[in-house]
Amino acid sequence: MRVLMLLGLLYASVAVWADDSPPVARVNEVPISQFRLERYFADYLQAQGRALTSIRSPSLYKRLREQALDELIDKELLWQEAQRRGIEVSDTAVARHIDQLRQAFGSADVFARRLAEAGFDEPGFARYTRHELVAQQAFIQLSQVAEPDEVQVRAFQQTLLAEANPGSSSAVQGEQGLAVAKQLLHEHQQTEARQALLKRLRDKAAVERLEPR
Repeated sequence: MRVLMLLGLLYASVAVWADDSPPVARVNEVPISQFRLERYFADYLQAQGRALTSIRSPSLYKRLREQALDELIDKELLWQEAQRRGIEVSDTAVARHIDQLRQAFGSADVFARRLAEAGFDEPGFARYTRHELVAQQAFIQLSQVAEPDEVQVRAFQQTLLAEANPGSSSAVQGEQGLAVAKQLLHEHQQTEARQALLKRLRDKAAVERLEPR
C-alpha cells in the first residue's frame, strides 16, 4: 500500500471516532457523518486513480460520491453484523496490521506524527483498526462458498467453450482448461455470494440517506 493511501486512511479514520459534523446517512440509527464521507470520498477517488479537481461533470461527481457512501454503509452493516455474531479479531492481528502500517511510513516517529496530525493517539487508532479488520473478517466468513464439484465445473467448462472465440477456446480445453474453469467458476460464485450477503444486510437494515440522490 502506498504511503499516500495510508495518509488517506488516517485522515478518513479520525472521523469515525472524533467527529460531530452533520450526518449524511444513518445505518440502524448509527450516523455516518459528512466529514467521514468527505475523507472517505477522497480516498475512494485516489484508489480509482482519480483526482477530485479533475472531475468536471456534476453528474459524475454525484455518482462517485454516492458510490463512496454506499461503501461506507456496507462497512457499517458488516461491522454491526459482526457484533451480532460475535466475530472478533485477536489483539495480535490488530498489532500486526498496525506494525505493517508503521513500517510503510519508514519510522515510528513519522507514523506517530501522522497519527497525531489526524487527531489520533495509538489506542484510538487501534480501536479503528479493529473496527476495519472485524468488518473485513465478517465479509469473508459470511460469504464463503464451497468449491464447485466436478459436475458443475465440467458444465461451466462447456459454457466457456461455447462462448469462446476460436483463438481462445484452447485455454479452456482438456484437464488444464478444467482447472481454469474451476477457478473462474469459484470466483464467480464467490462474487455472487458477497453480493448476496450485502443485499441481505441492506434489505433487513434501516438505512436512512440524508443527502438527496
